[in-house]
Amino acid sequence: MNASDIPRAVAAAVATATEAGLAVDDTVVLQDSNRITMRLLPCDVLVRVAHVRHEAAPFEIELAQRLAAAGSPVALLDPRVEPLAYERDGFVVTFWTYYEPATAPLTPGAYANALERLHAGMRTVHVPTPHFTERVASAQHLIARPELTPDLADPERDLLGALLRTLRDRITGRGAAEQLLHGEPHPGNLLATTDGPLFIDLETCCRGPVEFDVAHAPEGVGDHYPGLDQELLRDCRTLVLAIVTTWRWDRDDQLPDGRRLAAGWLDQIRTALDRHPLDLHH
Repeated sequence: MNASDIPRAVAAAVATATEAGLAVDDTVVLQDSNRITMRLLPCDVLVRVAHVRHEAAPFEIELAQRLAAAGSPVALLDPRVEPLAYERDGFVVTFWTYYEPATAPLTPGAYANALERLHAGMRTVHVPTPHFTERVASAQHLIARPELTPDLADPERDLLGALLRTLRDRITGRGAAEQLLHGEPHPGNLLATTDGPLFIDLETCCRGPVEFDVAHAPEGVGDHYPGLDQELLRDCRTLVLAIVTTWRWDRDDQLPDGRRLAAGWLDQIRTALDRHPLDLHH
């Protein structure tokens, strides 16, 4: 979110919380990306605020409720507030339970177990969601239009374009079983809490093989998730890197420090290709 929008977003959250009967004397911004996450005190509620065009908020609320009912490890909505997406001053505000962070670091085994339980719950929920290849297509759109990614050099544009095309075909061509996925279960979307690991940000859901989800987790997690196709997981890891790297070159990308991250991810991609060369067909 643009820095100039943050004061208005905070004000929208405070006003909405106050109207809902929550006491707010202080705000602590915990995360700032395409939306901001903040803790309101002394009511101790977690609030997420996005621009009103963030139409996925009602979907996320419904899915969180259904997954919680299925016993999945997801963060819960705050029970003191009606479970709705509240609109104010061009923003949408949602209210979630605040969890105390765990003191011990999350182990790869605990991460894998939480993700496996999330996937088990997701197999019981039937909602319309995009296929993971739509995410590939959005990145390909940016690659194909230099006016949208003007700072991306031609060699990197060619590399990313070839990777997106080749890995999409390799992954879909394996015919692996597919299901509802979190879509982006990276460490930033998994809370290590005193109640155990809990997933957040469910609006990124898509359909695909579970390896696509595991590819977002730290490398060691894949060693503890049972039944994975390791070659498919490796392809998914490189594909995910290609997608998120491309997104960071979008002229309208708002992720702080995005270009520096993109440069590091390009290095990771090249390292992965050195270890496991691909025939990048055209």
